[in-house]
Amino acid sequence: MEASKVLASTAKATSYNMVLQLMIRMMTFLLNAVVLRFISRDLLGVVNVRLTLLYSTILFLTKEAFDRACLSRAEGRDWRHVVNLMWCTAPLAVVWSLLLSSVWLYLLETPDPALVPYYSVGVVTFAVSSCIEVLAEPLFVTGQAFLFVKLKVLSLGISQAIKVALTVALVLWLPHWGLISFSIAQIISSISYAVIYYGYFARYVTHDLKKDDDQRFPLSSLRDFFPQPVPGKPFLDGSLTHLTWSFFKQSFLKQILTEGERYVMTFFDVLSFADQGKCTYYIIYHDAISLSSSVLGVLLKIVTLIGSIILVFGYSNSFLALYIYGGETLSGGTGPTLLRWYCLYVLVIAINGTTEGFVFATMSKEQVDKYNKKMLVFSVVFLTMAWYLTRLIGSVGFILANCLNMTARIVHSIIFIHGYFAGSRYRPLLQLMPSIPVLIVLVVSLVVTAVSEVYFCYQGNLSGKAVHIGISGICLATVAAVIYLTEQRMVRLIREHAFQKKQTKES
Repeated sequence: MEASKVLASTAKATSYNMVLQLMIRMMTFLLNAVVLRFISRDLLGVVNVRLTLLYSTILFLTKEAFDRACLSRAEGRDWRHVVNLMWCTAPLAVVWSLLLSSVWLYLLETPDPALVPYYSVGVVTFAVSSCIEVLAEPLFVTGQAFLFVKLKVLSLGISQAIKVALTVALVLWLPHWGLISFSIAQIISSISYAVIYYGYFARYVTHDLKKDDDQRFPLSSLRDFFPQPVPGKPFLDGSLTHLTWSFFKQSFLKQILTEGERYVMTFFDVLSFADQGKCTYYIIYHDAISLSSSVLGVLLKIVTLIGSIILVFGYSNSFLALYIYGGETLSGGTGPTLLRWYCLYVLVIAINGTTEGFVFATMSKEQVDKYNKKMLVFSVVFLTMAWYLTRLIGSVGFILANCLNMTARIVHSIIFIHGYFAGSRYRPLLQLMPSIPVLIVLVVSLVVTAVSEVYFCYQGNLSGKAVHIGISGICLATVAAVIYLTEQRMVRLIREHAFQKKQTKES
């Protein structure tokens, strides 16, 4: 594939993923906004912290290492080996589900049945739903390897929309069902996700959707998505399984870092279920060095600008957002402070996701093994900080510990990236900083909107809040205009991508 096509495909995948993440967060936001008024915070804390942690842990430990190993070595490999390996995730999901469900049911504190009814049903259902989603894993990896980016957005978007709609409907009509409402929505969402993948590829391989000139796609029937012998070769590829094991050791530590605050809340008695419910509200590169530099530089610029805008305008609009969202229940007390810290966390995690993604994509097996040891250190330090800071300053401690943890990982990734491009003329890390005019207008906007919030938002009248919204809107428009005028490289790439997409539709 030509460099320009790879860059365009990567940009396209990135844009779709950004839309997907925004869509999922908006649906989750709306879900919580509705159900908050009909269920207890204890119940919401159990769902958003404990059961979601069970679900994500099973999925992560089951498929993360397999996904990364197969996608990093997909080019030029017998795809039957990839499919055979990916189906190993199915029995592994069952094993992890049985082990972790036992821990959640018998070793952890059981919530009060009066506040959180049907807890055991919720645990079993969330575990089963993860096993159902794993059944679509070979198809998911195939879609990722051959850049079926719209399919990923479609499957996750529809399944999440179904879950949100069902949850809201059941909570409104049958609030006494407790966790059963969330369990029904979860299981149907997982079934929908798997059905969409199987339905799409069933049509694709029969040429209803497949392009006539797509000769790269290695599977010709739905049967090819299931395990089968490889003539003259072992059932599993030895190098692929060894790479999977290396990624698995790293994935175990990465999961601790990714969901560390939930593990602390679940296994250590630092917050009640009600406090956990409130806390959850705040809560490609393998090509030529020139191409990888271009892709990394553009992505760094995009996520830094988006994260900086969220930080600047989130800081001065936290009180107003929470007031509109949940009234005085959320806007009073420490609510706005938590959301302001979370805006900083959004910026940090966006940069970490981009830099660490490049690092993982370019690491050799030996470097992955070495990084596993560093991840162990990160895990111990992070869990210790989360425990200490939470006891010291409350819920803000989780966010602060996450920010410090992500910053440490960003530093590690920057060092690796600097070494990767050493000796070349490429400096993608320079794109991490916005231009000087953008920095100036961001700082000015932060000051102006912060003063506006103090003078207009806390007065208790709608006209003052409307004035603050107007001031924030003017500042945001100014920031957008300065970005358009000074960040020409990024703007040009977005234009080219949009133009290319338009031409594709017309042809």
